[in-house]
Amino acid sequence: MTAWLQQSVPILYLISAVLFILGLKGLTKVRTARRGNATAAVAMLLAVVATLLEIGVVDYRWIIAGAVVGGLIGAVAALRVEMTAMPELVALFNGFGGGASALVALAILWAAIVEPSRPGTPASVLSGSNALTAFLSVLIGTVTLSGSVIAFAKLSGKLRGRPGWLAARNVINSTASLVAVALGLYLTFGAATPEGVAASAIALAAVGLVFGILLVLPIGGADMPVVISLLNSFSGVAAAATGFVLNNNLLIISGALVGASGLILTQVMCKAMNRTLGHVLFADFGDTDLEGGDTEYRNVRSFSAEEAAMVLEDAESVVVVPGYGLAVAQAQHTVREMADLLTAQGIRVSYAIHPVAGRMPGHMNVLLAEADVPYELLLEMDTINPEFKTTDVVLVVGANDVVNPAAESDPASPIYGMPILKVAEGRSVFVIKRSLSAGYAGIKNTLFELDNTMMLFGDAKKVLQDLVKELKELAA
Repeated sequence: MTAWLQQSVPILYLISAVLFILGLKGLTKVRTARRGNATAAVAMLLAVVATLLEIGVVDYRWIIAGAVVGGLIGAVAALRVEMTAMPELVALFNGFGGGASALVALAILWAAIVEPSRPGTPASVLSGSNALTAFLSVLIGTVTLSGSVIAFAKLSGKLRGRPGWLAARNVINSTASLVAVALGLYLTFGAATPEGVAASAIALAAVGLVFGILLVLPIGGADMPVVISLLNSFSGVAAAATGFVLNNNLLIISGALVGASGLILTQVMCKAMNRTLGHVLFADFGDTDLEGGDTEYRNVRSFSAEEAAMVLEDAESVVVVPGYGLAVAQAQHTVREMADLLTAQGIRVSYAIHPVAGRMPGHMNVLLAEADVPYELLLEMDTINPEFKTTDVVLVVGANDVVNPAAESDPASPIYGMPILKVAEGRSVFVIKRSLSAGYAGIKNTLFELDNTMMLFGDAKKVLQDLVKELKELAA
């Protein structure tokens, strides 16, 4: 029976790999995202079972304890974390993945060389390729862990780092990366004693942690969607490297899938911001104060909820543009209620989704899905932009930089060239916002001064509730 189970391991690995691919494919569309997530979860369960069968002799007390503790943490996070905190939760999960990969690689070095006091370099004991991948797993994993913790702190508002505050940070980061590579090569080919292997491995992990902090800390909040995607890719690469160390094909496949998809998503995010990855990592952008230029608003008109409701009632088409302010106010259910009222009156309602709206890729899609907004009403930027010219009312809820016309009209603007939602082309534009404060890009939004723009100042949920109340009274 035991022999039969161990012979089934390759089949379970193959099934798991196929399910991982199908799960990833399911995550590419909002309609199939839940099914894709469930498919990937089943794939992970099969992978864990197959790995335990392949190892054979394990202490299941530790396995069960880890599963119970991890399951409880995951359950509490899923039930208690608000949608506004989802980006920082994703950042933490990325960090946990990278940290786990680094710990596994360190454990292999410890078990193979340090604990048995075996002389020889990791390259001679583990083979050169395995030792190199162990070094990469430790380095990339620790960078991912510390970088993700900093991303979590910035997204949750616990840390406000200005991009330019760290003097000569590019020189420091370059030096840190060179030191890390030198340590890794020494660990792989130079450390010939157990003590040397232990010391160089710990030093490499420490440098990786510092490098991750220095890499992410100066990056502004406007670039956090890109950073999260990149860290997600890093966690996959670290897992794939660990798979090479363990000679585990499934870990190599799943890690490569995460690494490649994260890198592709990073490129998509950069394209959506009209910036290169190098510019995101090494240039100053976001979290800046307005310096120079015209920062004073003129010709700003404010509407009441009653006035806005009358315009909405006479409209034939309405496009809702969600932003981070919608998430902060937790107003997704209220905006859905308003949309249902308009739809009941024969008004066509849809939602315009910008790729970098919110604080993580797909943030607005997830937010609106929680309110059961029909998937087919969530339209991507390229699809919805041609429709704005014929839209009666565009309702911007909490979005700022992704609707700023300066991206197309002002060559001096730091967001010039960034693809935006062309809401200014709508016949009437309502902007729900607490104040005229700048977004994460730290610049003036010229949309607020246009003749067809009306501001509705206040908390997004409260303003939307007032709109719902007025629409119900008008329909009565």
